[in-house]
Amino acid sequence: MDTATRTHKPINFAEKLSLFRDQWQPRVIAELNDYQFKIVRIEGDFIWHDHKDTDEAFIVLEGTLRIDFHDGSVTLGPGEMYVVPKGVEHKPYAEREVKMLLIEPRGTLNTGHEGGERTAENDRWI
Repeated sequence: MDTATRTHKPINFAEKLSLFRDQWQPRVIAELNDYQFKIVRIEGDFIWHDHKDTDEAFIVLEGTLRIDFHDGSVTLGPGEMYVVPKGVEHKPYAEREVKMLLIEPRGTLNTGHEGGERTAENDRWI
């Protein structure tokens, strides 16, 4: 964000999440150096994928998220986070809608190199 468009106002997660309803379509709310902060709504099963060149941080704002791995899983509730190391194949799952914050480098595809119908458009700001 350049100085001409900068505002001195906090970013409110609930307010930003109220602006869209579609799932599995992350929206960028801020950038820090080359990293993007993205909010997203998810429900159901995602696909197995990895990110060969970057870690991925999941921060749950509302709901319960399970991240499956080939050797187990981790379950996160509101106010909890987990960092999936780069190159580790994983599959997010939410029985009911989960609202969360993702932190990852700009240009990271949500489906890694797997592609497919769940691949979201990058750099969608809200």
